[in-house]
Amino acid sequence: MAMLTVWYDGGCPLCRREIALMQRLDRNRAILFVDVANPAGGSCPIDRADLLARFHARENGVMVSGAAAFAAMWRVIPRLRLLGLAARVPWVLAMMEGAYVTFLKIRPHLQRVARRLERERVG
Repeated sequence: MAMLTVWYDGGCPLCRREIALMQRLDRNRAILFVDVANPAGGSCPIDRADLLARFHARENGVMVSGAAAFAAMWRVIPRLRLLGLAARVPWVLAMMEGAYVTFLKIRPHLQRVARRLERERVG
């Protein structure tokens, strides 16, 4: 049974790659991954647009987003646990959140590049 629920944008090539890696690393199957882009993906605890705009997780019944959601995910993956624990230090989490917000600003460009590379690989 999953100990953590993660909602992700399965329509985003970057997100798909990240989640595929996390699924491989989650050997204990402690995370329930929910693809928000898939209408059959399950119920959304908050607005679907909000779930698609930022990375979200539910840890111990509490919804977290952004860097805090990544840190929650890392804490249940043994190889990444120390990084997730480091994020409990307020200034570390603040730095990670700043990096995440910066990433969100360039995400559309990176998505276009990733989609183009996917098409070239398939074509």
